[in-house]
Amino acid sequence: MTRLLGPLFIVVATGYPLLVYFSLDHLPPAAMALILIILAAGRLALWRRLPGDRLLLVAGIIAMLAVAIITLLSNSKEGLRYYPVIINTAMLVLFAWSLTQPRTIIERLARLFEPDLPPEGVAHTRQATWAWCVFFALNGSIALWTAVAASWEVWTLYNGLIAYILMGLLFAGEYTLRRHRKRRLAS
Repeated sequence: MTRLLGPLFIVVATGYPLLVYFSLDHLPPAAMALILIILAAGRLALWRRLPGDRLLLVAGIIAMLAVAIITLLSNSKEGLRYYPVIINTAMLVLFAWSLTQPRTIIERLARLFEPDLPPEGVAHTRQATWAWCVFFALNGSIALWTAVAASWEVWTLYNGLIAYILMGLLFAGEYTLRRHRKRRLAS
């Protein structure tokens, strides 16, 4: 059962804009807030069993609870628009904070697959962490604009599709660059 909940949380988190958009006319704001609270509580209850970096899990839980509280206090569906903004802000803070630590978030993730990461790899993970910080700052700014000034359709399109395409492109570019650097150092 626990093995299914991790992927379920990922699907709900990534599909959040579509879930919100298609529920606008069918669920009151309090119901959506309750769903977020239940998801956050589920993540918290399965804290030790869910895969991934604990700091990333905390960021997701904080974002869910913050949006639920905003939505409940405002009694408006408009509060639901801020989940991508809060997630991007939390990720920016987390990744930027990790730059002040001996190991960045990206290095910690890289070491899951390559425990003996060479110094060149460590340097690359630090650069990649900076790139992700820039991404989260820009993506969060656009998410904020869509939350404040765009229609629900534009908000859903950007936060439910375009942002993920951009994230995928950054990930693919970083992965390709890492592989290229690794091959170059090996020769």
